[in-house]
Amino acid sequence: MNRLNIYSLMMTTAMLTGACAPKVPWTREDDTVDVYFGTEVSDPYRWLEDDNSPETAAWVEAQNKVTRHYLQRIPFRARLLERLKEVSNYERISPPQKMKNGKWYFYRNDGTQNQSVLYEMDQPGSEPRVFLDPNTLSEDGTVALKGVSFNRDGSLLAYCISRSGSDWQEIYVMDVRTGALLDDHIRWAKFTDAAWRGDGFYYSAYGIPEEGHEFSVKNEGHKVYYHKIGTPQGEDRIFFENPAEPLRFYSLSTNEEETMAFLSEDGADVGNNLYVMDLENEQAGFIRMTPDMKHSCIPVETDGSTIYLMTNLDAPMNRLVRADLRRPGWQHWKTVLGKADRVLQEVTFAGESIIASYLEDASVHSYLYPRSGGEGVPVALPGIGDASFSGRKGENGCYYTYSSVTTPGTIYSLDLSSLESRVYAAPKTAFDLSDFETVQVFFPSKDGTRIPMFLTYKKGTQRDGGNPVYLYGYGGFDISLTPDFSAMRIPFFEAGGIYAQVTLRGGGEYGEAWHMAGTKMNKQNVFDDFIAAAEWLIAEGYTSPSKLAIAGGSNGGLLVGACMTQRPELYAVAIPRVGVMDMLRYHKFTIGWNWAPDYGTSEDSEEMFRYLLGYSPLHNLKPGTAYPATLVTTADHDDRVVPAHSFKFAATLQKCQAGDAPALIRIDTKAGHGGGKPLSKVLEEQADIYAFILQNLGVKF
Repeated sequence: MNRLNIYSLMMTTAMLTGACAPKVPWTREDDTVDVYFGTEVSDPYRWLEDDNSPETAAWVEAQNKVTRHYLQRIPFRARLLERLKEVSNYERISPPQKMKNGKWYFYRNDGTQNQSVLYEMDQPGSEPRVFLDPNTLSEDGTVALKGVSFNRDGSLLAYCISRSGSDWQEIYVMDVRTGALLDDHIRWAKFTDAAWRGDGFYYSAYGIPEEGHEFSVKNEGHKVYYHKIGTPQGEDRIFFENPAEPLRFYSLSTNEEETMAFLSEDGADVGNNLYVMDLENEQAGFIRMTPDMKHSCIPVETDGSTIYLMTNLDAPMNRLVRADLRRPGWQHWKTVLGKADRVLQEVTFAGESIIASYLEDASVHSYLYPRSGGEGVPVALPGIGDASFSGRKGENGCYYTYSSVTTPGTIYSLDLSSLESRVYAAPKTAFDLSDFETVQVFFPSKDGTRIPMFLTYKKGTQRDGGNPVYLYGYGGFDISLTPDFSAMRIPFFEAGGIYAQVTLRGGGEYGEAWHMAGTKMNKQNVFDDFIAAAEWLIAEGYTSPSKLAIAGGSNGGLLVGACMTQRPELYAVAIPRVGVMDMLRYHKFTIGWNWAPDYGTSEDSEEMFRYLLGYSPLHNLKPGTAYPATLVTTADHDDRVVPAHSFKFAATLQKCQAGDAPALIRIDTKAGHGGGKPLSKVLEEQADIYAFILQNLGVKF
């Protein structure tokens, strides 16, 4: 019997059993062995790394059939999906932004659309017109709009799209006045916007990948091109390349006046190098502004020859500095907003002022400063949550979006003179969370470090150990988690659940030291923090191991994989989503090499290899162990964290799992790492995840 028929037979057997823990498809093992510093490490499911193999496709189909059968038999799954559709059906809009043609633009979703639509209006409050609707670009909503850029006079728009969730991008050009598409079409762009200059734009791209391996091949040789409008892509000239460093990213941006170009070089360390070019003297070339790639440096605004930058160079909590195009190096920077005991997260230029948003214990607090610096005046935000500002120099006012765990995104207008906020657009929702509250608690990690956590629950919730808890974290890459809103959590709240979001080391909530405390040989701190959060929730009576679910995505999927293998008895359910599971080989696929500054690689040294092997989720699954009920999720077009990570982890987990808890994998189609996923797919995925969680926590919906 051939392997495809074997998978079909195993799938049929699993469907007929109907047990709580379905019989999963058999997965072939081979004798692949790698040798690291004299140590042999077997990799029996290496063949699942071939995403173009018929055998892999058959395995995926068989796994999905078993998983679908299990999920569809959960009695309340259909009702849960309907409730998710109800609570998600409210208008969502972005703050309006004035563009170079004098018109105002904003994104809007009526609540049911797969992708948000870009609208145009003459001024805020006037009748909006549909400007660009990405829902018309595909029948199933899997084409997503990734970014738009107007040329200097606002007559042309370059917009980037991605298909089926992939990181690969295509660029099209539209005549703003007529809405007609030009013939210009760019393919195989990646990690880029269109940066206009004159009668064309710059973009970053790789070479054409090998057919059939577009979503797994290692990405090397990022180049910056210049495209002249009206010419084919084959005639685009290489504006910048660095063949000596194929494993780096190069992205270029221009200022609004198109007088300066900024080139960012990333991928070799935790920061970036920044270069500037005077476009009125292009022959002089790029001038390096930064000393190395150990710190971040981001251009924020320009004013004549003055450049404003946000950086953590000599400022672990970040600072805003001023540079001059004639002497732009770090030795000549002048501090505008200096060192503080809180993290400077966002800087927005609005009118003649600067709005600076800081993280204070992981929630946003904002202040208005004069352009020249000096004392800031607090901007009164509605509560503990997240806020992001949108403004332009020269304009009298600005807008910001505020959200919290219990408050969906609301747009406010801010008067820069009086600092008075007024609601510009508030969603009308089919739910009421006024009986819920968010509190922040602190607890000690394994080494005594004080760790914050946000808890959201219905007022009056009893600490009797019986509450279902959804514990979420990330802990990596200097990324900060703030208490923001997701309608997907509402059915869990309505079922009596508590949402716990923990601020782990490895993130950026407390600056660079907090980030570095969760990287490389310190990565175990992140897992210790998360495990300590679970132990604290149990000790304080919020929940018990039988009512605790853990979840995370991407680097957070690694978090869940590591914690469920280190302390499997501590949780009832684990949801590792699009996770980095093979820590010995992650750097060999697509852009995995870019994560080495946070993780280190198995090739760095024997010490680093052994550290990675010590926590790698794939390599720490033990036969005969009772692991939590686990639903691994991934997608066929994920070219950020390739699905092979999840495939191999799920196959190994299924072999090792003891007891009755299910060990399943859900593999989405025409979807990627998560960005740009159509609403219909998001709702189906979330219905499956929450149904799986509630079913295995013994909670009825």
